[in-house]
Amino acid sequence: MKCGYVALIGRPNVGKSTLMNHLLGQKISITSRKPQTTRHRILGINTTETGQAIYVDTPGMHDNEKRALNRYLNRTAETTLVGVEVIVWLIDGLSWQPYDDLIFKKLEQAGLPVILAVNKVDKIKDRDTLLAFFAEAQKRFAFEHIIPISALKKTNLQQLETLVMELLPERDLIYPEDQITDRPERFLTAEIIREKLTRRLGDELPYSLTVEIERYEENPEITKIYAVIWVERSSQKSIVIGKQGEMLKKIGSDARLDIEKLIDQKVYLQLWVKIKQGWSDNDRALRSLGFND
Repeated sequence: MKCGYVALIGRPNVGKSTLMNHLLGQKISITSRKPQTTRHRILGINTTETGQAIYVDTPGMHDNEKRALNRYLNRTAETTLVGVEVIVWLIDGLSWQPYDDLIFKKLEQAGLPVILAVNKVDKIKDRDTLLAFFAEAQKRFAFEHIIPISALKKTNLQQLETLVMELLPERDLIYPEDQITDRPERFLTAEIIREKLTRRLGDELPYSLTVEIERYEENPEITKIYAVIWVERSSQKSIVIGKQGEMLKKIGSDARLDIEKLIDQKVYLQLWVKIKQGWSDNDRALRSLGFND
């Protein structure tokens, strides 16, 4: 059997979480069109007849470290390169960005086999341009493989899985065959709520909110979940609640439906909105809210 850890890295919003969800055939990482939606290191465990690939979804690497939250996201992404056997570098489009040079340096330091996955290939119509980019990429770095994919449309994902498995070492399975992630349902529930907030309010509050589960009560017939949505200012609280509480009701309804699919049980979900001033730029506040290295 082949078995090992596979880091999914790349800039924010290139499709890493979408890729992992489709590789697993189940939604583990939340997604949205907003950059830096992923904030935590999440394992997605894909066990097949030939082995077990443990994908590590990470926040997007970026060069904006103005706030404590941004610095945490970069640290989380960079430390993922330690302890993995294979790296899949996901890029979007046929051009290099300034921050990619820093990623090249980190890959050289890691000394691991790297697969370059060019995402959203369905939007690239000129085959010659694509091949020219592959040739340029191979000159920049000794990639084990370069593969065009579409994470959203599942193009070439089976081929990517095969390439990954070939590079993993021979080893007994690390996780049980039926386990799909290392994160508990309590964590996944908070992430689902944050996803609905991001999708409903992304243009107004993309980074100023987070979610904390205060109580998670499992009962035979219904699971009761009590969650706090933390924002930084009173004006943000008003936006989340909405006129006569309508926005909060929509967010709660959206989240409840997805949580019920996740745990396959009826859910009672109660949401509160509270203010914690400057939480995203305060290391101590981040730790209290579960942002731990």
